Amino acid sequence: MESTKKTLVLGASDNPSRYSYRAAHMLKNHGHEVVPVGIRKGQVAGLDIHTDRPQENDIDTVTLYVGPQNQPAWYDYILDLKPKRILFNPGTENPELERLAQQRGIQTEEACTLVLLSIGQY
Repeated sequence: MESTKKTLVLGASDNPSRYSYRAAHMLKNHGHEVVPVGIRKGQVAGLDIHTDRPQENDIDTVTLYVGPQNQPAWYDYILDLKPKRILFNPGTENPELERLAQQRGIQTEEACTLVLLSIGQY
């Protein structure tokens, strides 16, 4: 059994056609604690989507579903969470945020959360 990893889904959505929706469900189904954060209120995987910036402890992974053009407003929040790693899903790659994270000892990975979960590499 894989260990659980508290994961903040940034860009969470209650729209079933969005990858962040699928990721929240898949993470929960794999036994991971999910903290959904988005710009619109709603629910995903039975959880309320936070539209504020909740101060969470023990975040293992921040998985990004916010495009690089919208990420700068989130830099301080993401980095202050002190996650072990940041996953840049396809379309969210951002060399500037990767550099800032690495300077703080945060691992970065350009990968798809859904693929990592499906192959047991999350």
